[in-house]
Amino acid sequence: MRKFNIKGNFEVKSIIQLYAQWIREGKLPVSSDWNKDLKIKFTVQDPCQLVRKSLGDPVAEDLRYVVKACVGEENFVDMYPNKSNNFCCGGGGGFLQATGFQDQRREFGKIKLRQILETGAKYCITPCHNCHSQIHDLSEYYDGGFHAVHLWTIICLSMGCLGENEREYLGDDLKEVGL
Repeated sequence: MRKFNIKGNFEVKSIIQLYAQWIREGKLPVSSDWNKDLKIKFTVQDPCQLVRKSLGDPVAEDLRYVVKACVGEENFVDMYPNKSNNFCCGGGGGFLQATGFQDQRREFGKIKLRQILETGAKYCITPCHNCHSQIHDLSEYYDGGFHAVHLWTIICLSMGCLGENEREYLGDDLKEVGL
């Protein structure tokens, strides 16, 4: 747009901001009722590219709002540090898929692994595909005992519309919820 001197009249937003807006407006009918008795604990990964490098803490706050609306505020455990101060997962904004430095990526990822384990959460919600792949790999490789799950999976689960074929990353405790 700068190159061709084109004036734009639009706003760039993350889907997370839209999810939060739609939940607040009642357009996205999520509910944490499914987790009232289960009391499964969740944490959330703040993606570097989205939070630290671009939209900052406001999108991190919206992410937490969405997650709490879906799993219950009492079932959310935040990592420390978090939001703009959170650590990178080690996936490196595409580094995970683009290179073959698996050992280095996993070594760097130990910081994130420890951070997740300190929460005691059984699930780490990831709104970023790269973070999901890295965190899933870290848990499997180092036997972390937690699951990496996409944000949209938890949103759909909380709305009762998660299909049978969309439960690949859920543990046995959630595989049957809402079916």
